[in-house]
Amino acid sequence: MVTLLLGLLVACGGNPGTGTGLATPTATSPALATPGGAVTATAPATSGGGADWTTYHRDNTRSGYVATAPDPTRLVSLWTTHLDGAVYAEPLVVHGRVIVATEGDSLYALNLSTGSVVWHTKVGTPVPLSTLPCGNIDPLGITGTPVYDPASNLVFAVAEISGPQHILIGVDADSGALKFRRSIDPPGADPRVHQQRAALALANGRIYVAYGGLYGDCGDYRGRVVAVPTTNPQAAMLTFSVPTPREGGIWAPAGPAVDASGDIYVSVGNGAVTSGDWDHSDSVLRLSPTLQLEDGFAPTQWASDNAADLDLSSLGPVLLPNGLLFIAGKSGIAYLLRANALGGVGGQLQEQRLCDAYGGAARVDNVIYVPCSLGVLQVTIASGPRIVRGWQAPANINGSPIVGGHTLYVVDRTGALYALNRETGALRARIAIEPTSRFATPTLVGRTLLVGTMSGVVAVGIA
Repeated sequence: MVTLLLGLLVACGGNPGTGTGLATPTATSPALATPGGAVTATAPATSGGGADWTTYHRDNTRSGYVATAPDPTRLVSLWTTHLDGAVYAEPLVVHGRVIVATEGDSLYALNLSTGSVVWHTKVGTPVPLSTLPCGNIDPLGITGTPVYDPASNLVFAVAEISGPQHILIGVDADSGALKFRRSIDPPGADPRVHQQRAALALANGRIYVAYGGLYGDCGDYRGRVVAVPTTNPQAAMLTFSVPTPREGGIWAPAGPAVDASGDIYVSVGNGAVTSGDWDHSDSVLRLSPTLQLEDGFAPTQWASDNAADLDLSSLGPVLLPNGLLFIAGKSGIAYLLRANALGGVGGQLQEQRLCDAYGGAARVDNVIYVPCSLGVLQVTIASGPRIVRGWQAPANINGSPIVGGHTLYVVDRTGALYALNRETGALRARIAIEPTSRFATPTLVGRTLLVGTMSGVVAVGIA
């Protein structure tokens, strides 16, 4: 194993993983680092089968759907790898390697077949919860799901590091070498009370980064989106701030959704305003590629939603065929909108009481699988258009789902992964895994499912 350190770095060791089928590296390959990052490299990984998974829920609409995946008769444990912190971000797969971000402020590449560490890049020191005014992640490192840029071959992630401050880093997907690093804190924002939980988005040659507050809504924070070019760490940052005096966080784990024209859609949390003119909180907003506010929607009762913390920020917007958009949130009411004319206050095409929803939904054509707190719910957008309820999973099966073939995959926090028939909700298979975070969501490549856990990542096979 080769470790190269440049500047004032923290050395880090590669964990070969635990579980079945682990490979023993037979050669070493060098990796390069720039000041502020440490890279540990082991043997090159063999390329795995299946298409890559390079962003949250696989594409910019956040569909979480792989049409050609096989359906399981059972699920089998392949390997478990323990890393230097909890994994809140969805694992990615790039060039047949598993890319994992941890709350230890590390990025790892793992062999897809064995779970052994290919490279490990430490980008900073995570922030202890004891140094923050509120929150529920300890320590706080990389929380939002990274994104891979094929043009530069860089994996981009936002790390919260001691200071505290937020930095955007880009590491080479093949070597782990740190190639891109810059501050990504919005101008005038206090890093101590802003959290980067939403998945990053890549579009229009830019990385889009959304911010909300910490669990507990402490301090003077506001929802923000910033964007920077993928090719120039010194370039000026584009910014958007929700026009509310306080709060209005953009924190849904699915992150911004992006349509075919490059417009950005975000869901926004409760704001400080509870009467008078709408402050663009409790909303879905459409932003231009340069982060100009183009349009928005809020429920008629946005002010009372704000007062009761019953906003739309807990679920990412779901882009649908035929120019439609679905959103639900904490209040239990779902809304169907036109993406190109969101409608302002009370401008929905339809609303229906469904459930309170948290995380990221999955979508197959006009069918949505909503992560309701009382069990994943199948919803069909029928002609009209109108929202039609389908089957609902048991209450404990309430994670953020994905779909492969005719099977829905979803985890629960107690440490189980479920495979359900996506048409009927019937159980196909279940397997025990390790405990996960509240918003954990699987990744699917070929016949392998990957899930981040509170101590690393597990791989499960479709049999």
